[in-house]
Amino acid sequence: MRKLKSILAVTALAAFGPHLLAQDKPKPDVKGPAATLKLQVTIVEHEGEKKVTSLPYTFFLRAGDGGPASPWTKLRTGSRVPVYTGKDAMQYVDVGTNIDARGFTAEAGYFDITLNLERSWVEGEVVVHTAKEGDIAAGTFKEPVIRQFKTELTLPMRDGQTTETTQAADPGSGRILSLTVTMNVVK
Repeated sequence: MRKLKSILAVTALAAFGPHLLAQDKPKPDVKGPAATLKLQVTIVEHEGEKKVTSLPYTFFLRAGDGGPASPWTKLRTGSRVPVYTGKDAMQYVDVGTNIDARGFTAEAGYFDITLNLERSWVEGEVVVHTAKEGDIAAGTFKEPVIRQFKTELTLPMRDGQTTETTQAADPGSGRILSLTVTMNVVK
């Protein structure tokens, strides 16, 4: 019985031993250390061939190792616009640009840049009636038309790279919005 167990053990080791010993070695971590990045985000608006606006935003962010605690860099700029919401009531709506960004170190000198961008602007007015015709308090006033552009994306970028990431047409005005991102490692 002992001899049979020994023969089975040697046979099993001969059959499965090479597979157990020939495991792949773990790949070395090729991600670089955390770095400070300078990001420039530019929103350009065109009406046909004519450039209407070019809005550059520059800020710094810390590129981490990709863990869940990697910090977001947030940029907020704009105005608060009053909007009529009913009988004797006003509400203020934020209009402008909001950018949330964070970076992660990636392979071979690249960084994954996650970018969430929201831009809104007032363009024109619409006439609003405050009461039914025939009422003593009937009247009209002009409300702002607020247009909006949103995008969320992740870009693999290397030091010094510029990428035109998004191009979209505003269906209301026909304007073309282009988003360009430039990333530099701060040394």
